[in-house]
Amino acid sequence: MNEIVLADPIDPDEELQRLAKRYKAAGGVGIQVLNLLGTRAESLLDRLPEPVSQQLNTATRAALEQAMIAASKSRKWVPDQSEWLNTAVGTAMGAAGGFGGLPTALAELPVTTTLLLRVIEGVAVEHGFDPSTESVRFDCVQVFSSAGPLEHDDGSDIAFLSARLAFTGTAMQAVIARVAPRLAVVMGQKLAAQTVPVLGAVAGAATNYAYTSYYTDMAHVHFGVRRLAIAADLPQEQVVEQLRARVLHLK
Repeated sequence: MNEIVLADPIDPDEELQRLAKRYKAAGGVGIQVLNLLGTRAESLLDRLPEPVSQQLNTATRAALEQAMIAASKSRKWVPDQSEWLNTAVGTAMGAAGGFGGLPTALAELPVTTTLLLRVIEGVAVEHGFDPSTESVRFDCVQVFSSAGPLEHDDGSDIAFLSARLAFTGTAMQAVIARVAPRLAVVMGQKLAAQTVPVLGAVAGAATNYAYTSYYTDMAHVHFGVRRLAIAADLPQEQVVEQLRARVLHLK
Protein backbone atom coordinates (compact mmCIF):
# COMPACT_ATOMS: atom_id res chain seq x y z
CA MET A 1 0.00 0.00 0.00
CA ASN A 2 1.27 3.51 -0.81
CA GLU A 3 1.32 6.24 1.81
CA ILE A 4 -2.12 7.38 0.67
CA VAL A 5 -4.82 6.09 -1.63
CA LEU A 6 -7.30 8.73 -2.80
CA ALA A 7 -10.75 7.43 -3.63
CA ASP A 8 -13.60 9.84 -4.29
CA PRO A 9 -12.94 13.44 -5.40
CA ILE A 10 -12.91 16.03 -2.60
CA ASP A 11 -14.73 19.38 -2.63
CA PRO A 12 -12.12 21.60 -0.87
CA ASP A 13 -14.61 24.17 0.40
CA GLU A 14 -17.02 21.58 1.74
CA GLU A 15 -14.24 19.52 3.30
CA LEU A 16 -12.68 22.54 5.04
CA GLN A 17 -16.02 23.48 6.54
CA ARG A 18 -16.60 19.92 7.75
CA LEU A 19 -13.14 19.72 9.33
CA ALA A 20 -13.57 23.12 10.98
CA LYS A 21 -16.86 22.05 12.57
CA ARG A 22 -15.31 18.81 13.81
CA TYR A 23 -12.36 20.65 15.31
CA LYS A 24 -14.61 23.21 16.96
CA ALA A 25 -16.82 20.52 18.52
CA ALA A 26 -13.97 18.31 19.72
CA GLY A 27 -13.67 19.87 23.19
CA GLY A 28 -17.30 19.43 24.13
CA VAL A 29 -16.86 16.08 25.88
CA GLY A 30 -14.00 17.50 27.94
CA ILE A 31 -16.29 20.14 29.36
CA GLN A 32 -18.76 17.41 30.33
CA VAL A 33 -15.96 15.59 32.16
CA LEU A 34 -15.02 18.69 34.11
CA ASN A 35 -18.65 19.24 35.09
CA LEU A 36 -18.88 15.64 36.25
CA LEU A 37 -15.77 15.91 38.40
CA GLY A 38 -16.84 19.27 39.75
CA THR A 39 -13.37 20.80 39.47
CA ARG A 40 -11.20 22.83 37.12
CA ALA A 41 -8.57 21.26 34.89
CA GLU A 42 -5.82 23.38 36.43
CA SER A 43 -6.40 21.89 39.89
CA LEU A 44 -6.38 18.23 38.87
CA LEU A 45 -2.61 17.86 38.80
CA ASP A 46 -2.41 19.06 42.41
CA ARG A 47 -4.03 15.77 43.41
CA LEU A 48 -1.01 13.74 42.32
CA PRO A 49 1.69 12.77 44.84
CA GLU A 50 4.94 14.68 44.30
CA PRO A 51 6.97 11.61 43.19
CA VAL A 52 4.36 10.77 40.56
CA SER A 53 4.33 14.33 39.25
CA GLN A 54 8.12 14.34 38.96
CA GLN A 55 8.22 11.03 37.08
CA LEU A 56 5.21 11.68 34.87
CA ASN A 57 7.12 12.92 31.83
CA THR A 58 9.43 9.89 31.86
CA ALA A 59 6.52 7.50 32.39
CA THR A 60 4.53 9.09 29.58
CA ARG A 61 7.44 8.90 27.16
CA ALA A 62 7.95 5.23 28.03
CA ALA A 63 4.22 4.58 27.58
CA LEU A 64 4.29 6.28 24.19
CA GLU A 65 7.30 4.27 23.04
CA GLN A 66 5.67 1.02 24.20
CA ALA A 67 2.41 2.05 22.53
CA MET A 68 4.17 2.56 19.19
CA ILE A 69 5.40 -1.04 19.24
CA ALA A 70 2.21 -2.56 20.63
CA ALA A 71 -0.12 -0.64 18.32
CA SER A 72 1.89 -1.64 15.26
CA LYS A 73 2.03 -5.33 16.23
CA SER A 74 -1.65 -5.46 17.15
CA ARG A 75 -2.67 -4.50 13.61
CA LYS A 76 -1.65 -8.00 12.48
CA TRP A 77 -4.14 -9.63 14.84
CA VAL A 78 -6.87 -7.11 15.65
CA PRO A 79 -8.66 -5.17 12.89
CA ASP A 80 -9.64 -1.52 13.27
CA GLN A 81 -12.91 -1.11 15.15
CA SER A 82 -15.80 1.32 14.83
CA GLU A 83 -15.56 4.62 16.70
CA TRP A 84 -18.34 3.73 19.13
CA LEU A 85 -16.62 0.46 20.05
CA ASN A 86 -13.27 2.17 20.58
CA THR A 87 -14.96 4.68 22.86
CA ALA A 88 -16.77 1.93 24.76
CA VAL A 89 -13.54 -0.05 25.27
CA GLY A 90 -11.65 3.06 26.36
CA THR A 91 -14.41 3.97 28.82
CA ALA A 92 -14.35 0.48 30.35
CA MET A 93 -10.56 0.59 30.66
CA GLY A 94 -10.73 3.95 32.40
CA ALA A 95 -13.28 2.64 34.88
CA ALA A 96 -11.08 -0.37 35.66
CA GLY A 97 -8.02 1.85 36.02
CA GLY A 98 -9.74 4.22 38.39
CA PHE A 99 -11.34 1.53 40.51
CA GLY A 100 -8.16 0.78 42.46
CA GLY A 101 -6.95 4.36 42.73
CA LEU A 102 -3.50 5.56 41.69
CA PRO A 103 -1.74 2.13 41.42
CA THR A 104 -4.24 0.73 38.91
CA ALA A 105 -4.47 4.11 37.14
CA LEU A 106 -0.70 4.06 36.59
CA ALA A 107 -0.84 0.48 35.31
CA GLU A 108 -3.59 1.46 32.90
CA LEU A 109 -1.63 4.42 31.45
CA PRO A 110 0.37 2.52 28.77
CA VAL A 111 -2.68 0.44 27.85
CA THR A 112 -4.81 3.53 27.30
CA THR A 113 -1.99 5.17 25.32
CA THR A 114 -1.82 2.10 23.06
CA LEU A 115 -5.59 2.16 22.54
CA LEU A 116 -5.53 5.85 21.63
CA LEU A 117 -2.69 5.29 19.17
CA ARG A 118 -4.58 2.41 17.55
CA VAL A 119 -7.63 4.66 17.26
CA ILE A 120 -5.51 7.34 15.58
CA GLU A 121 -3.99 4.77 13.20
CA GLY A 122 -7.48 3.55 12.32
CA VAL A 123 -8.51 7.08 11.39
CA ALA A 124 -5.39 7.36 9.22
CA VAL A 125 -6.48 4.24 7.33
CA GLU A 126 -9.98 5.65 6.95
CA HIS A 127 -8.50 8.67 5.19
CA GLY A 128 -6.48 6.47 2.85
CA PHE A 129 -3.10 6.54 4.65
CA ASP A 130 -0.92 3.54 5.45
CA PRO A 131 0.15 3.59 9.14
CA SER A 132 3.05 1.23 8.41
CA THR A 133 4.87 4.02 6.52
CA GLU A 134 7.29 6.14 8.50
CA SER A 135 5.70 9.51 7.71
CA VAL A 136 2.21 8.38 8.74
CA ARG A 137 3.56 6.86 11.96
CA PHE A 138 5.09 10.26 12.74
CA ASP A 139 1.74 11.92 12.14
CA CYS A 140 -0.05 9.45 14.41
CA VAL A 141 2.27 10.37 17.29
CA GLN A 142 2.01 14.07 16.50
CA VAL A 143 -1.76 13.99 16.90
CA PHE A 144 -1.03 13.65 20.62
CA SER A 145 0.59 17.10 20.53
CA SER A 146 -2.89 18.60 20.24
CA ALA A 147 -3.01 18.15 24.04
CA GLY A 148 -6.37 16.80 25.20
CA PRO A 149 -9.96 17.81 25.85
CA LEU A 150 -9.10 19.36 29.22
CA GLU A 151 -6.62 21.61 27.39
CA HIS A 152 -8.93 22.41 24.48
CA ASP A 153 -8.28 25.89 23.07
CA ASP A 154 -11.57 26.34 21.19
CA GLY A 155 -9.84 26.59 17.86
CA SER A 156 -7.28 29.31 18.57
CA ASP A 157 -4.20 27.11 18.05
CA ILE A 158 -3.97 24.37 15.44
CA ALA A 159 -0.25 24.69 14.80
CA PHE A 160 0.24 21.01 15.59
CA LEU A 161 -1.25 20.17 12.22
CA SER A 162 1.67 21.63 10.31
CA ALA A 163 4.52 20.45 12.56
CA ARG A 164 6.68 18.04 10.59
CA LEU A 165 10.24 16.70 10.90
CA ALA A 166 12.66 15.29 8.38
CA PHE A 167 12.27 11.53 8.06
CA THR A 168 15.53 10.21 9.46
CA GLY A 169 16.39 7.20 11.53
CA THR A 170 16.26 9.22 14.74
CA ALA A 171 13.26 11.33 13.81
CA MET A 172 10.73 9.19 15.67
CA GLN A 173 12.60 9.62 18.94
CA ALA A 174 12.68 13.35 18.27
CA VAL A 175 8.91 13.38 17.71
CA ILE A 176 8.28 11.40 20.90
CA ALA A 177 10.60 13.69 22.88
CA ARG A 178 8.68 16.72 21.65
CA VAL A 179 5.22 15.27 22.16
CA ALA A 180 5.80 13.54 25.52
CA PRO A 181 5.82 16.70 27.72
CA ARG A 182 2.45 17.84 26.38
CA LEU A 183 0.99 14.36 26.64
CA ALA A 184 2.36 14.09 30.20
CA VAL A 185 0.24 17.06 31.24
CA VAL A 186 -2.82 15.48 29.66
CA MET A 187 -2.22 12.09 31.23
CA GLY A 188 -1.39 13.73 34.55
CA GLN A 189 -4.84 15.30 34.56
CA LYS A 190 -6.33 11.92 33.76
CA LEU A 191 -4.43 10.20 36.59
CA ALA A 192 -5.41 12.95 39.01
CA ALA A 193 -9.06 12.60 38.08
CA GLN A 194 -8.88 8.85 38.71
CA THR A 195 -7.60 9.41 42.26
CA VAL A 196 -10.74 11.33 43.28
CA PRO A 197 -12.03 9.49 46.38
CA VAL A 198 -15.07 7.27 45.76
CA LEU A 199 -15.47 8.58 42.20
CA GLY A 200 -12.22 7.09 40.86
CA ALA A 201 -13.89 4.53 38.56
CA VAL A 202 -16.47 7.05 37.36
CA ALA A 203 -13.80 9.67 36.76
CA GLY A 204 -11.62 7.13 34.95
CA ALA A 205 -14.47 6.10 32.69
CA ALA A 206 -15.44 9.71 32.01
CA THR A 207 -11.93 10.88 31.19
CA ASN A 208 -11.23 7.91 28.92
CA TYR A 209 -14.54 8.54 27.14
CA ALA A 210 -13.48 12.15 26.63
CA TYR A 211 -9.96 11.30 25.53
CA THR A 212 -10.98 8.60 23.06
CA SER A 213 -13.61 10.87 21.51
CA TYR A 214 -11.27 13.86 21.45
CA TYR A 215 -8.30 12.13 19.83
CA THR A 216 -10.60 10.50 17.29
CA ASP A 217 -11.78 13.96 16.27
CA MET A 218 -8.24 15.37 16.23
CA ALA A 219 -7.05 12.47 14.07
CA HIS A 220 -9.87 13.09 11.60
CA VAL A 221 -8.89 16.77 11.40
CA HIS A 222 -5.17 16.00 11.09
CA PHE A 223 -5.45 13.39 8.35
CA GLY A 224 -8.33 15.24 6.72
CA VAL A 225 -5.99 18.20 6.28
CA ARG A 226 -3.22 16.00 4.87
CA ARG A 227 -5.64 14.31 2.48
CA LEU A 228 -7.08 17.63 1.33
CA ALA A 229 -3.61 19.10 0.75
CA ILE A 230 -2.68 16.13 -1.44
CA ALA A 231 -5.98 16.12 -3.33
CA ALA A 232 -5.91 19.87 -3.96
CA ASP A 233 -2.14 19.88 -4.64
CA LEU A 234 -1.61 22.61 -2.04
CA PRO A 235 1.07 23.05 0.64
CA GLN A 236 -0.20 21.63 3.93
CA GLU A 237 0.62 24.91 5.70
CA GLN A 238 -1.74 26.74 3.34
CA VAL A 239 -4.57 24.31 4.08
CA VAL A 240 -3.90 24.69 7.82
CA GLU A 241 -4.22 28.48 7.56
CA GLN A 242 -7.47 28.15 5.63
CA LEU A 243 -8.77 25.78 8.29
CA ARG A 244 -7.70 28.16 11.06
CA ALA A 245 -9.71 30.95 9.47
CA ARG A 246 -12.78 28.73 9.21
CA VAL A 247 -12.48 27.60 12.85
CA LEU A 248 -12.13 31.12 14.21
CA HIS A 249 -15.21 32.31 12.33
CA LEU A 250 -17.48 29.47 13.42
CA LYS A 251 -20.03 30.36 16.09
